[in-house]
Amino acid sequence: MTIYVKNKYRLQVDDFTFKCCVGKNGVSKNKVEGDKKTPIGVYHIENLYYRKDRIKRPFTKLKCVKIKKNMGWGDDPNNLKTYNKLIKIKKNIKCEKVYRKDYKYDLFIPIKYNFKRPEKSKGSCIFIHLTKNYKPTAGCIALTKKDFLILIKIINQKTKIRIN
Repeated sequence: MTIYVKNKYRLQVDDFTFKCCVGKNGVSKNKVEGDKKTPIGVYHIENLYYRKDRIKRPFTKLKCVKIKKNMGWGDDPNNLKTYNKLIKIKKNIKCEKVYRKDYKYDLFIPIKYNFKRPEKSKGSCIFIHLTKNYKPTAGCIALTKKDFLILIKIINQKTKIRIN
């Protein structure tokens, strides 16, 4: 099964089409950390992360991981040991906090872009996450909560995402 991101406003899985938003500067074959672009290509997806204090465990075939206050996603291209990986937050490690005050990461799925052996400055923290207003992202793909909950019922751990 494949999730298709057809353009910066539409995501499709099987017979379902959802409105979405992507990076503020569109899509790119040459993603660079901080460029606000969504990487073009075909990628595997990771687990579903969710805020247990805000959302009960969703129905999905994906592995579900509860988001904890000390969780972050490494985004320092100079630290390849933590770059683009789930980490415990520490003062000396630069990261994207995933336990946020806003709603955007109440549900999210990391896209396995620059994932196994991350290359310095090729980009990190590329997620499918939530939006309420479809404002462009920093490089992620965002859906409304209603659409996200439908999406996770359809997909599974073997699902890939194709970004054009």
